[in-house]
Amino acid sequence: MRKLLSGLTLAAATLAPAVALAHAGHGEHTGFIHGFMHPVTGLDHILAMVTVGILAYQIGGRALWAVPATFLAIMAAGGALGVAGVSFYFVEPGIAASVVVLGLIVALALKPPVALAMALVAVFAVFHGYAHGIEAPLDESAAAFGAGFLAATTLLHAFGVALGMLIGRIAASQGQIGYRLAGSAVAVAGLVILGRAVI
Repeated sequence: MRKLLSGLTLAAATLAPAVALAHAGHGEHTGFIHGFMHPVTGLDHILAMVTVGILAYQIGGRALWAVPATFLAIMAAGGALGVAGVSFYFVEPGIAASVVVLGLIVALALKPPVALAMALVAVFAVFHGYAHGIEAPLDESAAAFGAGFLAATTLLHAFGVALGMLIGRIAASQGQIGYRLAGSAVAVAGLVILGRAVI
């Protein structure tokens, strides 16, 4: 656990200077900030990415790094599809469904096999990545934009793992109520988002 926390702290410390030094008005920096802000200004993205971290902690073991890493890798691929202008359907419902499904898994305190969890988050990551990719600028700062949304997602996953740890401590003394409440809140929010996406 200490190694995990050290790793997350190192990741945050590594990413923080890049954010601090990114000033508007400089192509790559503007792209990075724009990309960084894209996931953190959408509730659907925030909920899904934080919940991926909670789920990774809930499963434990190698899922702690494998599940978030899978999400990041496939999200990058989805982003590339968006930048390339590839047609992709049901993006908003797919994003909303990710919030609902991930919330339910956490609420039910399920611990799917790591490979299954990786496959599940991979499916959802395509939708999130594509949504980011179609917002990327069509110039040389597209790569910086991608780096920005990957950095923000990494931090959201790390926050989710930390939150999962806190909920886990509550679960140790109070049973699964923490996971149930957190997951249920995410799932309900996801249903509202899904309702808006399909109307």
